[in-house]
Amino acid sequence: MGRKNKHEQERDDIAPGLVVKTKKRLVVAAGSSHPALAQQVAEHLETELVPTEHRTFASGEILTRFEVSIRGCDIFLIQSFGPPVNEWMMELLIMLDAAKRASAKRITVVAPYYPYSRQDKKGRGREPISARLVADLLKTAGADRVMSVDLHAAQIQGFFDGPVDHLFAKPVLLEYFERTLSAEDREKLTVVSPDTGRVRVADQWSDSLNAPLAIIHKRRDPNVANQVTVNDIVGNVAGRVCLLVDDMIDTGGTIVKAAQALKAHGAERVIVAATHAVFSDPASERLQDSSIDEVVVTDTIPLPPEKCFPGLTVLPIAPLLARAIKEVFEDGSVTSMFNGEA
Repeated sequence: MGRKNKHEQERDDIAPGLVVKTKKRLVVAAGSSHPALAQQVAEHLETELVPTEHRTFASGEILTRFEVSIRGCDIFLIQSFGPPVNEWMMELLIMLDAAKRASAKRITVVAPYYPYSRQDKKGRGREPISARLVADLLKTAGADRVMSVDLHAAQIQGFFDGPVDHLFAKPVLLEYFERTLSAEDREKLTVVSPDTGRVRVADQWSDSLNAPLAIIHKRRDPNVANQVTVNDIVGNVAGRVCLLVDDMIDTGGTIVKAAQALKAHGAERVIVAATHAVFSDPASERLQDSSIDEVVVTDTIPLPPEKCFPGLTVLPIAPLLARAIKEVFEDGSVTSMFNGEA
């Protein structure tokens, strides 16, 4: 008997007079939004992306077709959500429908950055909860499972009627800082939450780095998008190396004002760490402000060269995604990847 494929699992169900053999087959497919990330994930899994046709007609309509059979497969569809987010969302839904109609056994959406995640509740009357709508769309289109990294709000996990694997980029970022921060910097390190909503995450960073915690209190005008006013800082930052941690950077307004406030209160250096580099204009220009010494992000969202700048470090998220995909496929434990925190 020949050797089994690395991503095939064979099981013998033995009944009186009957032998049934079934196989699990791992398939990784990618949308058009972040092909480099999908290719890196496939390489870490020692497999290849399934050949997929993506076509956009003159009318703007999208067609997706898998060029090989995926019948009975455990398929993982990788689609990130940088701009244009709505086009990538529609492409993913069409891929889901194609996979469902091609008789895939289980379909997992791997969305490193969950779209519309900031619209997770009603802040004012007559507003949508778009994060829930996205979950409903994915389920209706055929997704059995969703995998994402650093959801903006943990309750989004409850929006999807099925398993959700909530991954954390902290191990990736933490390894970088443990490797690059000097002993002197570690002694002067203070972890800073840019607002009260990120305190829990910052507190976990504080424990991991054995560093004190500071919190920035800010107010946002609900009637003006992307406008933040920093009010006060809780904690001592004078003469400290401040590590600002957040889940995403959009236009950069919050982070830059936070960094300026830290420097105004005597911080020696300000380092920014975030998972998702949305970098909507004019984020790249803002983040080169003199108050920020370094920006460290992951590549959950593709960053074109024109949005990169000196002082920006982009860490690969593919190894984390590949390991999580392997755990799900082999019916292992995703939680074990994060010391029980997931």
